[in-house]
Amino acid sequence: MGARQRRWLQGSRCVSCVDSHGCPPPDATANLVWHKQVPQKVSIVAWRLLKDRLPTKNNLQRRGIAQVIDTRCVSGCGKEETATHLFLHCHVFGAIWQHIRSWIGVSGADIDNAIDHLPQFIHYSGSSRARRSFLQLLWLLCVWLVWNERNNRLFNNTETSIDQLLDKAKYHSLWWLKAKNTTFVHGTQTWWSNPFYCLGID
Repeated sequence: MGARQRRWLQGSRCVSCVDSHGCPPPDATANLVWHKQVPQKVSIVAWRLLKDRLPTKNNLQRRGIAQVIDTRCVSGCGKEETATHLFLHCHVFGAIWQHIRSWIGVSGADIDNAIDHLPQFIHYSGSSRARRSFLQLLWLLCVWLVWNERNNRLFNNTETSIDQLLDKAKYHSLWWLKAKNTTFVHGTQTWWSNPFYCLGID
């Protein structure tokens, strides 16, 4: 790797050093899971994802924590349920990222690992602090939704479509932002069509 380019990115609750490829080092990326508008339980799930400490089927079997007979992804795709597969590669759960990008009107591709996917996703729409903060919130929310959906399919035999997960992402992001901002006046219709406009950063 070439010499590291030092530039500072101000996140919601952290400052991180970025390398020549535009990604913070692993420890700095892990700090991005903390966001003042995101419930702590959501950030903890995201932190465990970045550290590969979520109890996926692969992790449970590999670490000898539980005897897992079927390690295949609960989506029915037939692939082994690793954290990387579940959140990024699965054609069912991983599709949430493209749906989110389409909703907010940004383009991009998904990196192969979560530790790089988070900073990449945050910087899709430019360098404005407000934009980064909103995309940081969305990334954390999507991780939370995917993990909950995985657990619902595994333990409760209930299934939510990707379109329904996208609707949940819209509802929860609006709810979280309103909870921390009493002057936020926009309703669901405007939020659905243009969230950046609602945030005053369009």
